[in-house]
Amino acid sequence: MRIRSPSLHELHAFAAAARLGSFSKAAEELCVTQGAISRAIAHLEAQLGHTFFVRRARGIELTTRGRDYLGLIGPALQTLESAAIAQRSPDEPTRLRVSVPPTLAAKWLIPKLADWQALHPQISLSLAPSQHEEDFSNADIDAWLRPSGGGFPNGIDAEYIVGREIVAICHPKDLRGRNALTQPVDLLSRPLLCNTNYQHNWRIWLDAADLGEQEFKPSADFEQVSMLVQAVMAGLGVAVVQRCLIDDELNSGRIVIPFEDKVAFTVGYMLCTRRASHSNRALQQLGQWLKTQAE
Repeated sequence: MRIRSPSLHELHAFAAAARLGSFSKAAEELCVTQGAISRAIAHLEAQLGHTFFVRRARGIELTTRGRDYLGLIGPALQTLESAAIAQRSPDEPTRLRVSVPPTLAAKWLIPKLADWQALHPQISLSLAPSQHEEDFSNADIDAWLRPSGGGFPNGIDAEYIVGREIVAICHPKDLRGRNALTQPVDLLSRPLLCNTNYQHNWRIWLDAADLGEQEFKPSADFEQVSMLVQAVMAGLGVAVVQRCLIDDELNSGRIVIPFEDKVAFTVGYMLCTRRASHSNRALQQLGQWLKTQAE
């Protein structure tokens, strides 16, 4: 049988735009770009041979054909959603795909996953490395762990998990001998290593240590925290990093924290989910578990 109906993503784009009166608001709700909404509706109109929206300066308005079509497909879309919910057994295996920065995954999340598996054997986590400037349009991703101090698009809920504490780190040898580090100002006598994307971390740490008047000049920078920590372990200098990313190196004694005070950082890792999926029980459990791991 030849299928004449449009695709579901086109129907959802049309229904959201019709309900909200805006392509941009529909894009925010469905977590796609405004261009994706425009293309889906243009294809829908071309396929069915009708114009469903009138574009006006202040937004969009349904045509008579558009209102009629929304009345026909609205109940059908709701029926499909209800059927999916009704058929999903609470004991059915669930898979969540989570976008995570590689360093956070390797240093903080993966070492804790055995606990997750023991508590939630029916929910498997699939980790995808996050991409630079990644938006929230990938339908294959259920949640994102994203470094941010705030500012997320409408349609996305974000909850702080971990990462708002930074510490200074050094090689163990820096605490021995005549030139051992004994007070925070001593760090300025060593090569200062930085994260390329967060070079102001040193200024934040120095300000908190009452050394805000001190001048400092980074000697080298590294794009990845793992490379930065490796440089400290190689004895190339001292650094400031997020405390949550160095448990393994601290426990093995390969690096040390010379001064124990943790400094508040404005950027932390946020668990980001689509607002439309707030009732997803598996995502709720993931959020609760992540917060307990950060305590």
